[in-house]
Amino acid sequence: MDQATYDKGMQIRAQVLGDAYVQKATQNVDSFSGPLQDLVTEYCWGAVWGRDGLTLKTRSMLNLAMLAALNRPQELATHIRGALANGVTRDEIREVFLQVAIYVGVPAAVDSFRIARSVLDDVDDSSEAK
Repeated sequence: MDQATYDKGMQIRAQVLGDAYVQKATQNVDSFSGPLQDLVTEYCWGAVWGRDGLTLKTRSMLNLAMLAALNRPQELATHIRGALANGVTRDEIREVFLQVAIYVGVPAAVDSFRIARSVLDDVDDSSEAK
């Protein structure tokens, strides 16, 4: 493992997903799941998300489209929150999912809108509670 890339990945992961999410994901790491967490942190977040070629906002928008296309609802919900943290607006999220409707299919877009509505409602409820 390249420690510098891992550290960069941990920093970006926490910046995008939040410290609480990362702590929860890593607190129960054991000998079985540890290698996956290391891989995700070093390669996904450090080596790829940490590149200069795209902004975090652009990467988030791409992730939303890809996760919708792959039908990965839990990861999609996580990355909707991350997209908001990276400055993706609700209007831009809507536009991404409309694009998904055309190139992936309407059912994928319908599910994505449903998941986004739930996440946005949670975000709004959390904001009102503060």
